Amino acid sequence: MTEIQVAQIDDIADGGTRLVQVGDLEIAIIRQGLSYFAYQNVCPHQGGPACEGIRMPAVEDVIDEHGIFTGQRFNDADVHIVCPWHGYEFHLADGCNVINRSLKLRKFDVFSRNGSLYLSM
Repeated sequence: MTEIQVAQIDDIADGGTRLVQVGDLEIAIIRQGLSYFAYQNVCPHQGGPACEGIRMPAVEDVIDEHGIFTGQRFNDADVHIVCPWHGYEFHLADGCNVINRSLKLRKFDVFSRNGSLYLSM
């Protein structure tokens, strides 16, 4: 595998994204807290720039002990990437679509070393 330096750790703010060109691939490096994720910036639905959309926590239904729906809440532990073209949502952690796990963003390993971020290609 080839390692490619793509940014300095401080180049990407918490919640931020940096797009990098690696050959003919546009790859988004996404920072969420202390974690970094890397995906090809192409939605498997119709080729939109998936990683340029908003990120938001999953919305979950709240069901009480009697099985009654009482509202909804955000789940900050399950952040979604929302493609700006058609609203397809993908789990930030693994790039899988929230409805159909066979639809997924192409994921790359990203890691830090000596203050820099690298992709494994």
